[in-house]
Amino acid sequence: MTSASRLTDHTGYWMRMVSNAVSQEFARKVSGEDITVAEWSFMRALYDFEPTAPSALAEQMGMTKGAISKLADRLVAKGLVEKVESREDQRAHSLSLTREGRARIPVLASLADQNDAEFFGVLTNEEHETLDRILRVLAARRELNATPVD
Repeated sequence: MTSASRLTDHTGYWMRMVSNAVSQEFARKVSGEDITVAEWSFMRALYDFEPTAPSALAEQMGMTKGAISKLADRLVAKGLVEKVESREDQRAHSLSLTREGRARIPVLASLADQNDAEFFGVLTNEEHETLDRILRVLAARRELNATPVD
């Protein structure tokens, strides 16, 4: 019988275990604000670059235009994002946070900060910096640019 490596022999196994735990806890936290992780990611991206065309936001986040459109529609329905029609082209529009949406960003960001502190606070500063550096190097070398939303 040939031997097979164990699940726990793989770095990916450990990364997924930690990633799932961090993501699930953050999803629980933002759900208390009636927001999903995908909606938070969308709002945070928009916060820095508003007003923004949906196509530009899709490119920035590494998502399809259809996915951006669905997220925008959900956030418009919640009163957190607004669509502004172009004066030059009635078919085009840009997206902006509403006053309420903009006010929610610091609250949601503090939940993200809290979630990071809870999970990674068990590491020393040096360990945390090393982990961040290694993950950023992996992302850069693998050309991972899409915003993780699930």
